[in-house]
Amino acid sequence: MTSILIVEDSEDLAFGLRNNLEFEGYDVSVAHDGETGLKIATDQSPDLMILDLTLPKIDGLEVLERLRQTGKQFPILVLTARQEEVDKVKGLKLGADDYVTKPFGIMELLARVEALLRRSGGRQEPEVIKVGELEIDVAARIVLKGGERVDLAPRELDLLLALIEQKGRVVSRQQLLTEVWGHQGQVVTRTVDTHIAELRRKLEPDTSKPSYIQTARKAGYRFEVPQ
Repeated sequence: MTSILIVEDSEDLAFGLRNNLEFEGYDVSVAHDGETGLKIATDQSPDLMILDLTLPKIDGLEVLERLRQTGKQFPILVLTARQEEVDKVKGLKLGADDYVTKPFGIMELLARVEALLRRSGGRQEPEVIKVGELEIDVAARIVLKGGERVDLAPRELDLLLALIEQKGRVVSRQQLLTEVWGHQGQVVTRTVDTHIAELRRKLEPDTSKPSYIQTARKAGYRFEVPQ
């Protein structure tokens, strides 16, 4: 089971994060101060850490710096209520992989967690995913349709995998933007629609009646396994 350590001094926020992450299938530990968080992270090396910057005993920036200095390379997602850009930049320079500014939506945080784990390999993907006529070798990033190779652009494949791993749940355009494109501000929701259209052109037997990628009107998209 993928392990996540939350280091957050607000007990209410930590409780809410823990509940949501455990519901998604993660093994979650919680520390309420920087000193305890640093010890747990050093001893246990979680697959991912969610780290508040404003902490008692040792602040989040020092925790981050000390972990990276000792060679710990698991992804770290920083939580901050600070509005100053310098704090976010300093966190990234010290080795944070991503950040979320409070207040934040839980779906945004879950999407960032998924994206970081996918990039780091912390959540294991099956070697080959087989759905209908499609066969996807995740590690090699090769897609076959009816035994014939399909050339997908890197973003197209990332988008396809993001949909598949939701196991039939509807994923909003905004969540897909966050997970697949990250912080690229110039990217708009129409970008998702354009990439979906291209995926359908390359993968669907009939683009007018999609078998795999379904549109949920005014909500987003979902990946469906054909019967």
